[in-house]
Order: sequence, then structure tokens, then C-alpha cells
Amino acid sequence: MCLQQGQRRCIAVHGRLFGSVQLAPGASPSVHEFFVAQRFQPALQGGLRHAGLLEIVEIVAQVLAGQPGARLAHGVTVGDAVKHRGFHGPIMAQTVTRRTIAPRMSATPLITLQDWLAHCERIHPKQIDMGLERARAVAERLNLHFECPVITVAGTNGKGSTCAMIEAVALQAGYRTGVYTSPHLVHFEERCRIHGESVNASELIANFEAVESARCQNGQEISLSYFEFTTLAILRLMSLAKLDLAILEVGLGGRLDATNIVDADCAVITSIDIDHTEYLGHDRESIGREKAGILRTGRPAIVCDPMPPQSVVDHAREIGADLWRFGHDFNFSGDKQQWSWAGRGRRYAGMAYPALRGANQLVNASGALAALDALRDRVPVTAQAVRNGLGMVELAGRFQIVPGEPVLVLDVAHNPHAVAALTANLDAMRFHPTTHAVFGAMADKDIKGMLARIGPLVDRWYFTDLPTARAASAADLAQLWESLAAGLSRRKDIPVSLHATPQEALDGAVAAAGAADRIVVFGSFYTVGGVLEHGTPKLQAKHLGWSTSKSGASKP
Repeated sequence: MCLQQGQRRCIAVHGRLFGSVQLAPGASPSVHEFFVAQRFQPALQGGLRHAGLLEIVEIVAQVLAGQPGARLAHGVTVGDAVKHRGFHGPIMAQTVTRRTIAPRMSATPLITLQDWLAHCERIHPKQIDMGLERARAVAERLNLHFECPVITVAGTNGKGSTCAMIEAVALQAGYRTGVYTSPHLVHFEERCRIHGESVNASELIANFEAVESARCQNGQEISLSYFEFTTLAILRLMSLAKLDLAILEVGLGGRLDATNIVDADCAVITSIDIDHTEYLGHDRESIGREKAGILRTGRPAIVCDPMPPQSVVDHAREIGADLWRFGHDFNFSGDKQQWSWAGRGRRYAGMAYPALRGANQLVNASGALAALDALRDRVPVTAQAVRNGLGMVELAGRFQIVPGEPVLVLDVAHNPHAVAALTANLDAMRFHPTTHAVFGAMADKDIKGMLARIGPLVDRWYFTDLPTARAASAADLAQLWESLAAGLSRRKDIPVSLHATPQEALDGAVAAAGAADRIVVFGSFYTVGGVLEHGTPKLQAKHLGWSTSKSGASKP
């Protein structure tokens, strides 16, 4: 068999790869006419000189399986015999038949969305590989561009909420919107919404195919990470959807995130705190510098953090961005009944609080309104659209309170800053005798920082494993808690249990909770997603003879 990789042709005999020859540009791969023993490894020369029969193996399965998508198999020549001219002459393969194998993208057919996602996981050596060169090169091959205004949102926390609020207001104003957000809670399709609805798998598959074709165009293959590949597919889908407004959530950082291949008409930076230190830096100034990479010269730069790193402000001024700072160019005020927002020459007063709960959501809503105000010449919205949009916005897992007995709170908080906000929001709730906490987290997060912030509120812990190699085990989480608990006043002898899945942890909490208690599920998208996998759980007090079901519905 002959395999072409770049401009080299490799020869496999009896399933062993033992030689290669240079392939001329544009030449068709085929079995070399003469196999000269001296051309190969010395250890093989003697055996080849004495060979009476040489098979050209049709398929080297291990090679193809090991490098899916590499388009290795280009042609096969099968020979049934060899001749030799004595022990010292070259071995000659007599070609008798030939057939060509079409280029292959993968060792297995790519039919379903899950097939494609698995393919994306295999084709690049790193799960996270920062940089724009690869994604930008494939985007150029796709001729990827947006005709509509684009808002890009970066930050440590609050990105998803800010995107959802911008989307909700724009929808109420009558615009066709597209949103890209990550990660997803349960289904990959959640990462892209067109006109308020998640896209279906078939739409995604068509764009995955387009990205793969562009990635391997003209035999010049470009390796893409999982995030780069999926981002390009979703961006292409959105670019062809005839949108009035595109909203992009940055996955990691900003400067080197794949979303940054698109020049945003307006950039939003939400809160900035310590997270993803191995990629972004170990202090707010370094992290802020990375997030400021989404800003563009002459275009609005909405900075929502009340105390932003100086690196963000400096970068905005260095490139000549139109800087909008919270507390300077826009702000909010409010009481227990209503709130108001004021920007550059525009004001919304007497508004109901956003449907997304939590005091931190007013900062996110302020940033969303500032972004829409900055683009008012291209995307004008009415005061009524603002009121309706903020009052109707929905986003799972952001201090999501599920009514029932006991009360269930779902929050994807996964760093100390977000957990501190969660703790403040829990403190503001009505009295609950006992707080049960279902917790699972990634091993690379500041787990001790999260536990320390919420620890004083928790009366029972239910630590869970998560279905990813990045996650800390339930046993590790319990050990970290035990090391902290001794230093927390009155937090002694807190019951702790270990569980294999978030659903099992939730079931354990429900079994132990009273009707007036509350259960908090947090720590990771995987943790919240694990209890939402079969729908939103409905909890009913045990004295009514009800319990949680894995289908998400209540049952006797």
C-alpha cells in the first residue's frame, strides 16, 4: 500500500512501514517499480533479497485509525509476485492490478453530530491551544464574514447573562438575532441560538462538513482544536442566517480566542477575576490584558467591571477604542421595587428587575444596555423593548430558582468570584433551616477558594464525580473541605457524602432534605448539566408522597 502524507509516499509491506520515497509534485502515488534492498533498513536487506513472494498490503488499518481525517489513503497498487535476480540483485515487484481508494476524512463514517464532535476531539493534539492563525486561515478558506453588526462579550463571569439580555431586548425590538455561547449545559446545540431558538443537529452537521472541507482544501491540511473547529462551524452557520445582530461569547480569554477572528462592532468586557491562570496569567492585570484583545480601534468598548484592571483601560486608549466605563459613561440605581439606567444621553427609569435573579445581574444588564446604546444608530431599540426583554430573559443555571419543596437553586458558579456572588444571593433569600450543597468542580479551579466562601452557609455536603478527566473526584473534594472546615467557626461535624454523578448527589440531598430546606447545585457546567440532563427537576415535599424522578418530572 502507498500512503501519501504531504509530498511523501510511504510503502507498507506485510503491514509494516519500512520505507518512503519522495513524491514529485502532482504525481499519483503508486507502488515503487523496483524495491531495491539497499534502500531500506539494513536489518531488512537480507530478508528482502531472499523473498520469493512480496505482498503489497491493501490497507494498513492502524495508520488510518491512528490519524483520522488525515486523508492518508490516496491509491493502492496490488502485486501478486516478485522476481529476484539472484541473491545480490534487486527485488522487483510485478504490478498486476490497480484500484484507487477515494480520500477519507476519517476512519469511521461521520453521520451524526456526535460523530463530528468525536472527530473534532481526535484531530488536534491539544484540547486547548491558544492562537488565531489556524482558525483565521480556515475562515479565509470559508470566506467567513458577517454582514450584520457583531457584539463580542468577554469576561470572567457574567458573559452568558449579558449575551442573553442583549438577545432578549433585540428580539423584543423585532430583530433576527444569532447567539454563540459556550460551554453548553446538556446538549451541544445549546451553543447556538437563531432567533431565540437552539439550532438543530442537521444545521450544525452541514457546517461541520464545510469546515472539514476547507480545513483539508487542496491537500493542505490545517489542524484545528475542538473549540476552533466547532466555533468556525457555528460562526459559518450564523453568517449565513441573514441576521440583524450577531452576539458572540468569548470562550477563553479574548485576544487568542477563536471568536476573535471576527472584528466586533462593539466589545463588552464583564467582570474580571482570577481564573484560567495557566492560559491567561496569575493576576487581574495580565488577565485583563488578554480580555482587552477583543477591542477594536474606533469602536465601542463597554467595560462593566466597576474596578477594571488598568491594563484594560490602557489598551483601549492605546488603540483608540471608544471606551465606555461603568460608573463613568453608564450606571444604574435602584431600590427594592425598581431600578433605572443612564448612559450617554439616554436613560431608562422605573424598570422592573431583570428576570435573571441576583444583585450581580444589574451590572450585567447595565453592560447589555450600554452595548445596545452604543449601536443605536444601527440597531435602535425602544424603551418598551428594553422593559419586555429584561423582564422575559431566560438562561438556565444562573442563580436559577426552581420552585418546590425543598427549593432548588442551580448555578454554574465555578470560581471564587462567582461563588461569592452566589453566596450573597443565597444570603438574601428567605430563611431555610438547612442548606444542602451538591458540588462538583474541575481540578484546575480554586476549589478551596470556592468552598471557603460558601462554606459558612452549607449544612450538608454532597460531593460528586463529574464525567470528564479534568474534574476533581468526589473524594478529593471531601478531603479539601475537611482541611478547611477546621478553620471555620461553628462548621464542625458537617455531614459529607460522596456520589458518582450529580443526579445521584441530588437524589441524596432530596432524601435528606425537609420541605422548608433548600438545595444548591453549583461548581461547574457539568454539575448543573448533570441534574438538567432529563429536564428541570421538580421537587415536592416527602409528606405529600412525591420525589424526584430522573425524567425531570415529579411522580408518586
